[in-house]
Formats: sequence, C-alpha cells, structure tokens
Amino acid sequence: MKQKITKEEALKKAMRICSKQEKCKFDIKEKLFKLGLENKYITEVIEQLEIEHFINEDRYCEFYVKDKYKLSKWGRKKIVFSLKQKQIKDSIIQKSLLQIDQNLYEEIFKSELIKKYKTLKNSELAKQKAKLINFAQSRGYENDLIFRVINETPFINFSHAD
Repeated sequence: MKQKITKEEALKKAMRICSKQEKCKFDIKEKLFKLGLENKYITEVIEQLEIEHFINEDRYCEFYVKDKYKLSKWGRKKIVFSLKQKQIKDSIIQKSLLQIDQNLYEEIFKSELIKKYKTLKNSELAKQKAKLINFAQSRGYENDLIFRVINETPFINFSHAD
C-alpha cells in the first residue's frame, strides 16, 4: 500500500519539480497520484501551481514543440499526438506549432532522411522509397512533405544506396 502524502507536502514537492523543469498539468497529476495524494487534493494543488505560475500550459507547449522538432527531430504529427496524450488543449497546440520555422523544419527533415538513406542496404528502388517513407512517417512528418522531399532531393540517388 502506498504511503499517503499531505496536500502541503505534495504542493512543495510539485513546486520543486516545476522549478527544475517545465511540466504540464497532466505530468504533475500523474506524479501527485503516484505520490499517493488523494484525488480531491490533486486539483487544488494543480490550481495553486497555476496561480503561482509554476505550471503554464502555453509555456510548456512552446518549450515542448521547440525541443521535439529541433532536438528529437520529430515531425508535427508526432508532436501533436504526444501533446494530445498529455491532454493539452488543441488551441494551445496549434498556437505553439506556429513557432516552427518551416525552412529549419524541412532542413532537419532532409538531414534525417539523408542519414537514414545512407544506412539502407542496396536494394530495389521501391524498397528504398518504402523504407524512407516508413521512417519519415514514424517520426511524425506529414505525407505531403515526405513525398515532396523524397522526389525533389537530388542527393538521394535511388539507383543504389551507399
């Protein structure tokens, strides 16, 4: 049986967590639940964290989007899916996606696609394309971008892989 934590202890712990790293309400709710805080207090703690600006879903989402597309090299679809799992409002997600620099986004995608291409074993053109498409889709990139980049990128030579 998990040990119960008081509302005050939970608030202090949550403040420490949020002061070290950006968190969303969903992340903190999960943490408070795991700590054994009673459900009736979880909402109160979250509200207090928002009042005191320890949690801000807009700010969280902006950092999350920037981190995932620049560092993790995720596409928009994967970012959106992940944020929806964290119960972030669609309006906040859409606003945060606007910060993505389209040119940088495409450059990151091309770079990742080329890295993947260089790992492909020499095989048929159709198999090479299928592998690249699957890779790009698993990273959450949009189909129109995937097909455009694969078809327009001159340094991807589908006659043979390196």
